[in-house]
Amino acid sequence: MARPRSIVLLSAGLDSAVNLQRAHDETHVVRALTFDYGQLAAAPEIAAAHAMCKRLRVRSLVVRLPWLKRISKSALTADEDALPQPRQGGLDSAAAQETARAVWVPNRNGVFIAIAAGFAEALDCDLIVAGFNAEEAATFPDNSSQFVRAANRCLRLSTLRHPQVLSYTQHLDKVAIVRLGREIGAPLDLVWSCYRGGGEHCWRCESCLRLKRALAAADAWSWFRRCWVGRD
Repeated sequence: MARPRSIVLLSAGLDSAVNLQRAHDETHVVRALTFDYGQLAAAPEIAAAHAMCKRLRVRSLVVRLPWLKRISKSALTADEDALPQPRQGGLDSAAAQETARAVWVPNRNGVFIAIAAGFAEALDCDLIVAGFNAEEAATFPDNSSQFVRAANRCLRLSTLRHPQVLSYTQHLDKVAIVRLGREIGAPLDLVWSCYRGGGEHCWRCESCLRLKRALAAADAWSWFRRCWVGRD
């Protein structure tokens, strides 16, 4: 039986790296799409995504959306001083709702899926693989299973081929995603999760704090740091 054909949304963060590996193992990945919408971390995200795709021999494409920055008031597309720096203990509190609003980009995942659906239909693909997770679904509704179900209902009407959105990590928290990634050999050593655009993770923004907490809980923090030291 032929493998399903897929388009992967690849930001090169933890979730998308693990989903890329699962898609590579279980489907024929036709393209990995990385989006540049003027975010601070665009350059390191694109570089990390390219490295992952090179390792897995997957064709990659950068889709540039400069207009999304122009209409956005998100801290992700402003200067680095605007990025919130929550406390580690505040990631699961009401304060997380405030930081989520600060980094919200208008309809970002909706836009990404719509574009990926165009590629999926044009390239005869069955799946759009995205890196969603249960942990951030609590504060980012476009990470939730409800969002995926709604997107799939829409694609049944907006496309003729009816590609479906799938996330292998939809119901997992970040700790479980790290463990899954190590189990299946995902390119976790190449992950870029930081909201900032420097040469190293800042370990102060929300995304960095979630990654660090997950790596530590999965006994992978020292391993990850050694990977980055060895890269210098």
